[in-house]
Amino acid sequence: MKKPKAKTAVEIPSEVTDQPERPRKKIASFFFAEGNGNEPVKKFLRGLTKEERQKIGEDIRTAEYGWPIGMPTCRNLGDGLHEVRTNLTNRIARILFRVDKTQKMILLQGLIKKTEETPQADKDLANKRWSQYEEAMKNG
Repeated sequence: MKKPKAKTAVEIPSEVTDQPERPRKKIASFFFAEGNGNEPVKKFLRGLTKEERQKIGEDIRTAEYGWPIGMPTCRNLGDGLHEVRTNLTNRIARILFRVDKTQKMILLQGLIKKTEETPQADKDLANKRWSQYEEAMKNG
C-alpha cells in the first residue's frame, strides 16, 4: 500500500479568510548556555514556584511581542543590558538580558531583588556571560 504524500501547506492571506492575523514575536528569547551546557537562568527559574515561573514567563513573552518595550515590564540598564521586571507575591524578580544582532533575546542572569538597585555583581555576571556568548558565536 502506498503512503500518501504530504502536501505543501499554502498560506492563505488573512483578508481572504476573515481571520485576524496572529501577532508575531519581534524578538525570541533564548537561555544563555555555559560551555558545559548549564543554563543559569533556567536553573534560577526551576528554584521558583510554578506560579512565579508563569508570571516571569508572561513578562518575557510581553517583551518578545512588544519589543522594544519600556517600563514597567522592561528597563534599560545601559550599554545594551536590559531587565525584565516581574513583581511576585512577596518579592521582585529580574531577568537580565541583551538582544543580539540577529534579534535574539539572550537571557543571561536571574535574580530576586533584595535592594533598590539591581546589584552591580549581577550586572557584571550578565555582561561576562554576554562576552562568552559573543565569543562562542564568533567561533561558531
